Amino acid sequence: MKAVERAKLVRSLRQESRRLRLLVLVIGFFLVTLTFVVVSKPDALLFNLNGRLSVDQAPRSLLIRQRVDAATDPQRSAGQDPKVLDDDADQGTSVDEKRELTGEPEQGEKEQQEATASELVGGGGREANKGQEGHQKYHKVTLPTVSNYTIHDAEDSHNVKEEDSKTEEVQTKLEAPVDNSDGRSRQPAWDNVEWERKPLCDFSNFRANVCEMRGNIKIHPNASSVMYMEPAGSKRDEQWKIKPYPRKGDELCLSHITELTVKSSKVAPECTKYHNVPAVVFALTGYTGNLFHDFTDVLVPLFTTASEFNGEVQFLITDMAIWWTRKYHVVFEKLSKYPLIDFNKDDQVHCFNHAIVGLHAYMEFTIDSSKAPHNYSMVDFNRFMRQTYSLPRDAVSALGEIPKTKPRLLIISRQRTRMFLNLQEVVAMAEELGFEVVVEEANVSSDLSHFSKAVNSVDVMMGVHGAGLTNCVFLPHNATLIQIVPWGGLEGVCRIDFGDPSEQMGLRYKQYSISVHESSLTDQYPLDHEIFKNPLAFHKGFEFIRQTFMDKQNVRLDCNRFRPILLETLDQLNQ
Repeated sequence: MKAVERAKLVRSLRQESRRLRLLVLVIGFFLVTLTFVVVSKPDALLFNLNGRLSVDQAPRSLLIRQRVDAATDPQRSAGQDPKVLDDDADQGTSVDEKRELTGEPEQGEKEQQEATASELVGGGGREANKGQEGHQKYHKVTLPTVSNYTIHDAEDSHNVKEEDSKTEEVQTKLEAPVDNSDGRSRQPAWDNVEWERKPLCDFSNFRANVCEMRGNIKIHPNASSVMYMEPAGSKRDEQWKIKPYPRKGDELCLSHITELTVKSSKVAPECTKYHNVPAVVFALTGYTGNLFHDFTDVLVPLFTTASEFNGEVQFLITDMAIWWTRKYHVVFEKLSKYPLIDFNKDDQVHCFNHAIVGLHAYMEFTIDSSKAPHNYSMVDFNRFMRQTYSLPRDAVSALGEIPKTKPRLLIISRQRTRMFLNLQEVVAMAEELGFEVVVEEANVSSDLSHFSKAVNSVDVMMGVHGAGLTNCVFLPHNATLIQIVPWGGLEGVCRIDFGDPSEQMGLRYKQYSISVHESSLTDQYPLDHEIFKNPLAFHKGFEFIRQTFMDKQNVRLDCNRFRPILLETLDQLNQ
């Protein structure tokens, strides 16, 4: 009996051993697979099964996701191009737009709710910051009498790419100290008389805070500080905290932006690099990585802020992504003659006689020419983009001026939401009216050199509301933009995002709102549903509107109903 029991015990131990080995193999295989997925395509973990970003589980900007990934994969942060994105233009819709869209009351009635909505949705922060306007001129604080700064060593060589080393070498040559007649390198003479009484920063704008200084200015990235060195006898005593990204009041967006300290000071580290050109310091993370926000949050404000320097300006970028700067390298090279400085990875103490921290920004995708430097306007920006990408057409020619030439119509197609379900029928109808039709899909991965030429070659561009319509910046003067508005009472936000900006660029604009029978929502709800009878009742916050009317809706254009729009466009092209 003992022998039998012993045999049973041995068999039991063997079975347990096999189960344990099998369990170890399964867990090991799972860990190896998970490691492979994270290393090879970490973005995949941030998307749900439908390919959509989860608002509750993941950041909403490609560059925000990149910053989250940087801790585990520095190489991705340094240079990997994005593969998947959310290309909706409404990602950072402002508080004013949401009010127009949803019919919410003014600030005095729901101040706290508006502030919360601005944080959750990504608003421009007009209402959340209105209380600051008019009385918040500058924050005056007592500065320490002694400041100790340490200039840290540069990063280990194995973390620095070869191209960064080349850039640093070129930049060192360009930014060498000024040589005087006695052969010694000295700091340039500063002239701060005009700016001595002016506050260092202006926080009165509802959309963007901007600091501008002239004099002896030291920018120390390791300390995240910009120091205005007080001249002898000065009583200036200021300190400001600024996140240089134009989404003021949007805490969700700004939570990912590096905060800088701008202050007056009498003590600072020694300069290691002198610059004979002004500095512009700004951030990239925010909502960039979305085509619409690339322009409304960075490129348009950067043009407004830096154009006056004619290339003689140095950009210092916080929260920088190499793939993004490569995508728009032509724009950067047009605005600045000098290599970009990655603020977060720089260990130098840079000295300037003129510095701007933050970018001048106004409403969505527009320039307020009454406030902008040199009265720049969206007409100037449209011209700048055509020149930057060497586009041949400055204006649309009237029909008949070029014999046997048909007017060209570009249809911006979409592949995930707000698609044309009957695209071929729309193309056939437009060709029947006399158009030469081109169909293109636009997203953040598009080759702008190619895509800008395609857009510039047409007379009319049309598409359903979305970030792809941002490409109207490449259209020639007097071209026509036709925006298709999805069902759901979205006319207001569509007009703000693309209608007003296109007209300010000197384009002709037409807005077509689809009817109930042109919406794919009829496949999801009965015709007597409240969503068709009273769509405004579903305006329960912007995220709900987005999920209901934007993410889940496609368009089946009624060609008979839409035909008059194209006929009117043809008539205008004849004028």
